[in-house]
Amino acid sequence: MTNLTATAPPEHQQTLQHTPNVSTIKIDYYSVKKAALILRALNHKLRQQLLKLIEEEKKITVTEIYVRLRLEQSVASQHLAILRKAGVVSTQRDGKFIFYIINHKRIDEISNFVNELVA
Repeated sequence: MTNLTATAPPEHQQTLQHTPNVSTIKIDYYSVKKAALILRALNHKLRQQLLKLIEEEKKITVTEIYVRLRLEQSVASQHLAILRKAGVVSTQRDGKFIFYIINHKRIDEISNFVNELVA
């Protein structure tokens, strides 16, 4: 008998019953969708290049990023926004400059989650 329950508000849960009295699975599809968006943010070649550059420089402005990677400013900003939304980069203001930095804690959380998922 399988019984998996996700902890989420009822409006985000869906119950699937395969065979009566044998299996009940509750899945929080909102959390699954959010996790998929985070993983999709990391599974993109250009965003991986952005992360590598930010990691190498420790902190870097969007101008330095798009010049170094030979991108349009709008393209760099769009991809940085996706990484920010996923929580893997954050910004730090220093005077009139805004620097991008890697959120190592978030990267570790995602890495641990993926390791548990594939184990």
